[in-house]
Amino acid sequence: MMTTNNPALFGGNWTEKKLDILGRYLNAYTTAMKKQPFQLMYIDAFAGEGRIGLRDDKDGVGFLSGSSERALRTENRQFDRLVFVEKDPERCRELGLLRKKHPGRNVRIENTDANDYLRNLRENWNQWRGVLFLDPFAAQVEWFTIEAIARFKALDTWILFPVSAIARMLPNTRRPEDVSREWEARLNLVYGGDSWKALYGERRQGNLFGEIGYERAPGVDGLVKIYKKNLRNLFGDRFSNKSKVFTNSKNSPLFEFLFCVGHPKGVNVATGIADHLLKHD
Repeated sequence: MMTTNNPALFGGNWTEKKLDILGRYLNAYTTAMKKQPFQLMYIDAFAGEGRIGLRDDKDGVGFLSGSSERALRTENRQFDRLVFVEKDPERCRELGLLRKKHPGRNVRIENTDANDYLRNLRENWNQWRGVLFLDPFAAQVEWFTIEAIARFKALDTWILFPVSAIARMLPNTRRPEDVSREWEARLNLVYGGDSWKALYGERRQGNLFGEIGYERAPGVDGLVKIYKKNLRNLFGDRFSNKSKVFTNSKNSPLFEFLFCVGHPKGVNVATGIADHLLKHD
């Protein structure tokens, strides 16, 4: 059982950078909304347990305040409601301890699947605005969920896109027919269809046996490019072309940090803040 003295070990330097960008955005967002009449909501869709143990700390295990805890500490205006969604019951218990440290705050802990929660979320979006953080452990965020978020037109959304996890679903042979049915179904859920198959192009030359076929270009840039195109088609100008890649110690891409604006009227301010953080981090 995980306890507050022994949080799960996860991530590396990129984890701290991710949380720093999010924390600074939350402070800038709540400052910008300080005099607005809307109620403010923060949703952490894969909340974990509130804080993170970094396994590559030089002096052993170093602890970081997680996204949920940072959302509770915004400086100029507090969120009127904070929703921490976590499927794992043990992590929900840890989030309950975090809630106890902030009595009087409207903190809701939802022990459920994040996709189900977001697709069934019903609010009067004329009264609410907020920030949503999608930080999955793997390729868990489904496109139907992204479509629901886009329809809300209320939640500025940060997406940690799991480039490495998705790349592992694709065969080393680089032939589309070698993708397993299980992974094909998962990729279709993540991309909202088979747009990911645009990764594969016809070989200009046959193989050793003279066969003409299709193969995937090396690297992961195409994975991100197609997902970004889908987001642009869905969100329009509310999608920011700026993003940030997080790599491991070997400089291999792990995640792409993406941003979409909630309400169309907030595009200029929100993308200005987000682009600055992504560019200068």
